[in-house]
Amino acid sequence: MECGEPVEQVRLTPRMSVGELVSALGRAGAYNAGSLARGADIYERMLRDKKTVKFFGLAGAMVPAGMGGIVTDLIEKGHIDVLVSTGANLTHDIIEAIGCRHFHGSSICSDIDLRHDEINRIYDVFLPNEAFVRFEEHMQAAFAELDEKKTWTIAELLLHLGQGLDRGILAAAARKGVPVYCPAVADSMIGLQYWLFSQTSRITVDAFRDMQSLIDLCFRAEKTGALIVGGGVPKNFILQSMLMTPNGFNYAVQLTGDRPDLGGLSGATLDEARSWGKITEEAQAVTVYADATITLPLLVAAVLERMADD
Repeated sequence: MECGEPVEQVRLTPRMSVGELVSALGRAGAYNAGSLARGADIYERMLRDKKTVKFFGLAGAMVPAGMGGIVTDLIEKGHIDVLVSTGANLTHDIIEAIGCRHFHGSSICSDIDLRHDEINRIYDVFLPNEAFVRFEEHMQAAFAELDEKKTWTIAELLLHLGQGLDRGILAAAARKGVPVYCPAVADSMIGLQYWLFSQTSRITVDAFRDMQSLIDLCFRAEKTGALIVGGGVPKNFILQSMLMTPNGFNYAVQLTGDRPDLGGLSGATLDEARSWGKITEEAQAVTVYADATITLPLLVAAVLERMADD
C-alpha cells in the first residue's frame, strides 16, 4: 500500500477568509477538518450541477442556535429545492418570525428556578413562555383561515403558514416556491397547536399524501443531492425517497455530532446508505462528525465565497 499526498501544515494569516481556511484544512486533510473540506468540495459541485435537485435536511435545535438565517439565505439564493425539517425547527422559525426572540442563557443553571420563572432551556439558549403564548395566538388564527372543505397535506399546511409570515425559513420557502416537508410535524408545538385547533374544527390533514409529490419529484429528477444537518426523521425521509425509484442520490453531505458505532441513523455513515441503494455506488458523499453550529456556517460560507468569484 502506498502513501497518499503529504499532509501540509495549516498556516493561519491575518484577514484569512473562511474559504481560504477551509482550503487549508483540505490540504492538511486529516480527521474531520479534512472531511469538512471534502464536504465543501462536494457541496460546491452539487450546487454547480444544474441537473441536480437540491435537498436540505434540518434536524437538531438549529434555529434556536441562530442557524435559521443560513437556511433562509440558501432558500433565497436558490440553493435549496426541497426542504425537510423537524417540526421543532419550524416552530422556532415561526416564533422568530412573529417577533419573539431566543436568548443567550447557560447550561449551568437551576432548571427548577427556570421553571418557576417560566423560562424554557435548550442547552444554553433560553426561551420565555411568553413566546409560546404569542405562538399559540398566531397559530390558532392561521389555522382558522384553512378551508374546511379541503383535505390538506402537511406541505400545504406549511405553505399556508409561510404565506402568513414576513421573514424566516417558511416565509422564504413560500415566496420561492420551495416545498417544505415535515413528516413528524405532530412531534412539535405546531402539532400540539393543530391538535388543539382540531378539537373544535373539521379540518382534515392527510399525513401520507406528501409522499406522492416527493416521489414524483424524485422520479423526474435527473440527478439529486442532499445537504443534511443532523439526522433523524429528515435524513431518513430524504434518503428513503429514492427507494421507490431506480436511482439514488448523486451527492450527499451530512453534518452530525452523533457516532456511527451506536447504530442510530443520525450517526450512520453515508456509505451505509449505499447498501440500501439510497445513495449511488458512484456518489460523492462524506459525513462530517462535529458540532453542526460550527460546520454548517463554515461549509456554506466557504462555498458561497468560491461561487461569488464566478
